[in-house]
Amino acid sequence: MILQQHIPYDISEPHRLPGVAPFEMADWLCADEAYAGQMGERLRLLTTQRETVVAEDPAARPAALELLDLVLANLPGGFAHEDDTVLCPDGRRETLDRRDPLGTLGRLVQQDLCVMEKRGAEHVLTAAVLCFPASWRLSEKFLRPLTGIHVPVKPYDTGLAKRVQRLFDGVQEGRPLWRMNALPYGDAALHQPRGEAAPRQEVDPLRAPFLRSERQCLVRLPKTRAVVFSIHTRVVRRRLDPISG
Repeated sequence: MILQQHIPYDISEPHRLPGVAPFEMADWLCADEAYAGQMGERLRLLTTQRETVVAEDPAARPAALELLDLVLANLPGGFAHEDDTVLCPDGRRETLDRRDPLGTLGRLVQQDLCVMEKRGAEHVLTAAVLCFPASWRLSEKFLRPLTGIHVPVKPYDTGLAKRVQRLFDGVQEGRPLWRMNALPYGDAALHQPRGEAAPRQEVDPLRAPFLRSERQCLVRLPKTRAVVFSIHTRVVRRRLDPISG
């Protein structure tokens, strides 16, 4: 079981969708106390289930390479980038493979990374390394536009869809945005893919033993103009009060 000790932002006040706020690029990526455990799981998935956690449209390769360069330029404390290798906070030394930018990124950082490129009227998911899906499948969302990606999300109506598309259109280079969510979970597993036909069953929020929170960031790539949707997943054990009666 891979858990964090705490969630480092306030989750007590739910924010109306899309509920974004600006942040500094220096705060984009981090290696938290669960880095070693989460990276061990990421490496296992990339080795044994790569086809389920990595997808890339060949036309998205320029954006994937630009994303790799941006991550390398923004590695947080605990990393050391030297020539074509990176020394990671858990002591691993990873060789940078520009023939496999998404696989390389998946072995470096905790964050899942989705590349969204404007194709027609909407942004489309054209590449991703997604090891820790929270009740969705990369294979179902790959090459879908934003409206298709959010098909099973109840609050995602036409009005919200337009607001989210305007948000993606408006993200500016060097001025990233972030939001968060927090949901009660009965299972602490990080890799929880589920198809649209079999959504996650609701759990009693008063009895759920875990809280799963995603810090979701939108970052503009300056050259390809793609938008990166990054996800830092944290799972913590909840302190449950005894329920009387």
